[in-house]
Amino acid sequence: MTLYLASTSPRRRTLLAQTDISFSVLDIAIDETLRANELPNSYVERLAKEKAEAGFNSVQDPDTAVVLAADTIVVLEDKVLGKPEDKAQAQTMLRSLSGRSHVVMTAFAIKTKDQIRVQRVNTTVFFRPITSKEVEWYWHTGEQSDKAGGYGIQGKGGIFVSTISGSYSAVVGLPLAEVMTALHSLDIHPEQTPATS
Repeated sequence: MTLYLASTSPRRRTLLAQTDISFSVLDIAIDETLRANELPNSYVERLAKEKAEAGFNSVQDPDTAVVLAADTIVVLEDKVLGKPEDKAQAQTMLRSLSGRSHVVMTAFAIKTKDQIRVQRVNTTVFFRPITSKEVEWYWHTGEQSDKAGGYGIQGKGGIFVSTISGSYSAVVGLPLAEVMTALHSLDIHPEQTPATS
């Protein structure tokens, strides 16, 4: 079996690389528009599924290919916070998250020639109160532009997080424990490399 990661996210690549499972990266793009009246959980699961299917359709070895894809959204009171389009939107997002909890939903899909499996992991993230100076400072770090909810827990944005309830790696972009369980069921395991002295 050949594992492919259908994602251009450097964070997902880094997380999957931690498993010591060999994989190749697929650069795929889909329409990520939120549909009318689509619930957040349905939305994130649909995107993961569509990314996996698009990735699978692009491989040259469909008989042995396993395609993994994922999508992450930030949900505040049932409203999906996507990637901020400009400074004003980024700062509004950060202020709305300040001193409150929100839910990070990451769904992943694994596609083979015989099946597709979709699973969602929800993590509750609690933010401490954020000052106006911090809101301005964080914009100038440049971290916000490509991140759902306008922050990165694994980067400088981690200073706003007081606690989380759930999977840290899911907040970053890939729930490793759940992904590993799913890959093991397909007999995909870390590569054994000889120890060096």
